[in-house]
Amino acid sequence: MDIDWTRELLEQLEWHWHHQLRPRLAGLGDEEYLWEPVPGAWSVRPRGTSTAPVQAGGGAFTIDFAFPPPDPAPVTTIAWRLAHVIVGVFGARVADHFGGPPVDYEHHDYAGTADAALHQLDTVHDAWVAGVRGLDADALARPVGPAEGPFAESPMATLVLHIHREAIHHGAEIALLRDLYTATHR
Repeated sequence: MDIDWTRELLEQLEWHWHHQLRPRLAGLGDEEYLWEPVPGAWSVRPRGTSTAPVQAGGGAFTIDFAFPPPDPAPVTTIAWRLAHVIVGVFGARVADHFGGPPVDYEHHDYAGTADAALHQLDTVHDAWVAGVRGLDADALARPVGPAEGPFAESPMATLVLHIHREAIHHGAEIALLRDLYTATHR
């Protein structure tokens, strides 16, 4: 039996994207996007208003960080988690492997509204999917290369699986935050 691995890899992400994650983001408003479920949560904030050790960003909004990250890691908002998926999960990989624009936490123009964040998310998701769609069996088998640190010697298929796991698990965390917001704001 011949298996189209590119199609199988894309189906893993795209089924989740179209049947779970993206529908769960419908109706996300700005208050919920920025809602802090606990005091001290990390978020995306207007420049100059963060108390986190590091405030990264190239625009009017920054993302909270610390290096090294504290243990335990702080609870994060929907805004923070979406920014992580946009920049660290999809955006940087599109830049490194599929010719997308450079993306990093320090210079990214973080979204101050839910609609702007969802637009960024859709853009990088679509660019990732287009890039993966262009990978044939040989490209999926080639080593990822030095841009990916611990994945440098791994086949590209391993990185694709990792990025899909990241999108799926962070999407589930965002869905849970939406459930908590709804339960506490009735």
